[in-house]
Amino acid sequence: MQIYGIEKCPATRKARRFFQERGLSFHFVDLTRKGPSRGELENIKRGAGGADLIDDGGAAFAKRGLAYMDYDDIEEILADPLLLRRPVVREGGRCVLGDDPAGWKALAESMKKG
Repeated sequence: MQIYGIEKCPATRKARRFFQERGLSFHFVDLTRKGPSRGELENIKRGAGGADLIDDGGAAFAKRGLAYMDYDDIEEILADPLLLRRPVVREGGRCVLGDDPAGWKALAESMKKG
């Protein structure tokens, strides 16, 4: 399992704590140090059912002025990984975006079964 986020993000810390408390291991990817590749972003988008990957309520979104333009979410995230909706929890082909404890629980349960 992978968790993409940033250290200071409360939702990212919440996701990490959620899986640690259940004894489930994960690899943390700090988006301030390394962004996902194009292939990883495409897999995340597919795993999240095509959901929008960009956090339209975040500071990076406002700073880039994306509210007023058409954009390709993958291209924008490649240019600025902090646009990615956080946290991204990815297990196999499934992904949960944002602060979603119900989605995390479903992933945790599927990991315990598998």
